[in-house]
Amino acid sequence: MEIDAAASGAMLKRERVRYAILELVEARRPGDAIPSERVLCAELGVSRPTLRAAVDELVVAGLLVREHGRGMFVAAEKITQELISDRNAFSLPQAGGVWTSRLLELRTLPAGARVGRKLRISPAAEIRYIARLRLVDGAPMAIEHLHLSADLVPELTSDELEQGDLYEHLRDRHDVQVSEAVQSIEPTVVTRAEAELLDVPELSPALLFERLTTDTRNRPVEYVHSLYRGDRYRIVSRLALGPRAEPAPSAGEGHHPGIPPGDFSKGDPVTFSTRGVVQQAL
Repeated sequence: MEIDAAASGAMLKRERVRYAILELVEARRPGDAIPSERVLCAELGVSRPTLRAAVDELVVAGLLVREHGRGMFVAAEKITQELISDRNAFSLPQAGGVWTSRLLELRTLPAGARVGRKLRISPAAEIRYIARLRLVDGAPMAIEHLHLSADLVPELTSDELEQGDLYEHLRDRHDVQVSEAVQSIEPTVVTRAEAELLDVPELSPALLFERLTTDTRNRPVEYVHSLYRGDRYRIVSRLALGPRAEPAPSAGEGHHPGIPPGDFSKGDPVTFSTRGVVQQAL
């Protein structure tokens, strides 16, 4: 599969605009207004269609609200279900299929306010920004946007991002041992540029993963958000409620899926395992 350079460029530009608007949202309270499209286009140096694509995504994600004739406002806060596991019994099997990566972009740039807060570094500190397309058996499955502190991986290469397991490379080549991650999953739809990369129709359903990973020294290692095709990827959870439950066996080699939210009774610790299921293309 060849990557369309125009589609890749449009997606990455929209991504940068999305981050800029997210910083505005996170600096305000629910109900506060954000600048108009005209003002944002001038400040960010982008066209109105590019800006609207980013705003549309944040409206669909429930972070912004448009009010006809009034403007755009920060949406009400979402209700969050926190999932807590017994760390000694946690297991995360991998998804099926042969997973490969295709690098879309690798750059060193300032963290900025939002990513800097997540990685606990200065906004002026350098990060390695990576965009890559994830494929299963050669078919596009997800778009990943990774942000890693440049101090931790100063010699990160494109080969490491396209070949093998990134966490193994971090451990073996950069002396960074990941320990745990906090991840959220939300439903969303794909933009036109994302749809072209994933080979699906525009506005197709998708799963939005957001993850912050820390290492054994409790340092934030990476902030990632990924977009997975909703037509071919789903999450299946095995839940064992009780203090003595054993974790489910691993599903074998493949790709680490996300950790889904759920409803649990308070009290005993919860043992659970999660696997990603890739639907066969018709």
